[in-house]
Amino acid sequence: MKDQLKTDFEKIIKISDFSKKDIEYKKDHLNKFIKSGFPNKKQENWKFLDLNQIIQKNIGELSFYNDYSITNKVDTSIFIDGLEHNKIIFINGRIEKIDFGYEDKNQIEIYDDIKMADKLDNENSLIDLNNAFRNKCYKILVKKGYVTKKPLIVYHLTNEKMKSKSINLRLDFELEQNSSLKLVDFFNDTADKNFMNMFCNFELRKDSILKNYKIDKSLNKNLKYSFNNINQDKNSISEIFIFSAGSDYLKNDINCNLNGEYSSAFINGIFSLKEGQQHEIRSKINHLVKNTKSYQLIKSVLGKNSKAAYQGRIYVDSKAQKTDGYQLSKAILLDETSEFNAKPELEIYADDVKCSHGSASGSLNENSIFYLMSRGLNYKQSKELLINGFMLDVVEKITDTEIKNLIKNMIGLKE
Repeated sequence: MKDQLKTDFEKIIKISDFSKKDIEYKKDHLNKFIKSGFPNKKQENWKFLDLNQIIQKNIGELSFYNDYSITNKVDTSIFIDGLEHNKIIFINGRIEKIDFGYEDKNQIEIYDDIKMADKLDNENSLIDLNNAFRNKCYKILVKKGYVTKKPLIVYHLTNEKMKSKSINLRLDFELEQNSSLKLVDFFNDTADKNFMNMFCNFELRKDSILKNYKIDKSLNKNLKYSFNNINQDKNSISEIFIFSAGSDYLKNDINCNLNGEYSSAFINGIFSLKEGQQHEIRSKINHLVKNTKSYQLIKSVLGKNSKAAYQGRIYVDSKAQKTDGYQLSKAILLDETSEFNAKPELEIYADDVKCSHGSASGSLNENSIFYLMSRGLNYKQSKELLINGFMLDVVEKITDTEIKNLIKNMIGLKE
């Protein structure tokens, strides 16, 4: 792999217009990745789903070369209907379109080639891979006091041009004081057997609100890793919802730093996995000052030979008195070959806190199924109704009514 990485890196440099400083920056991260390689089960954060092994089994030899000079046609048929929205369109890792047509132009600023990654203290080799091979980094700035009029949907698309490729992309967002953004990450793949490596950094200033909804619904044979780093100032709010169902492998990794008093973070997620899929959510909420709050609810419905993992950590600094942290995961195993792994963690250094965590897994309650069948439903309908109610509990946590209804329709949930 080392030789492949270096060869592909040189190909990219030859066709690029990177400055000498940019190239040195990329080379430094390339060498860091070569030294560490893809994460594996020897690392605590990857003990349940070994990415190195999964790549070897599902893809084999990866190519890291993407020619970002080649444009891709945007197929408008993939756009989400029934919701007016702004757009950022990635196709095969290349940004093809940025459209904030519904917003006041002087309230949104867009920058490219921003290097924010060095501010992140990380031992994550996938971030090094991202820094080495991504094309550009765009930063979206929402100005002070501005509430975006329509949601922003980021379309993550692949097509038949991609096969056994590593696709790396990055976006940064800054929400200035008292601003607000609704962001939807929507995945739609027609390519097979690629590894998508995505990194987003969010800076939430005082009184700002971020609502981020991640939808991976369409079945595909790709492997995906998504890392979100969130820094929050005083009285800011982040709300993240994850629907994890489409890809062969997907890991959502979230690191949230509650740096300001009265800041709060909410993470809610659903795994709905079919045969052979492997998905994971790992979250780390860092309560670093007093009077902060976090809430996490993850539910899983796991089919034959599928595997899900949830690693949730609540860290409370010694200065973070009056912390309120809650975390719960539940799983329904639909087959004896299904597997769910949970690793809830509390690391608390303050004494005046309210923190709890819990985890439970099992099969559907046969008594509940029998009751529903006695009311006129058949066995299949009874199961579907119970699963619907199980997942609906998470979707109801979404605070935006328009997005909530959209997601219910997308994933086929009924009231």
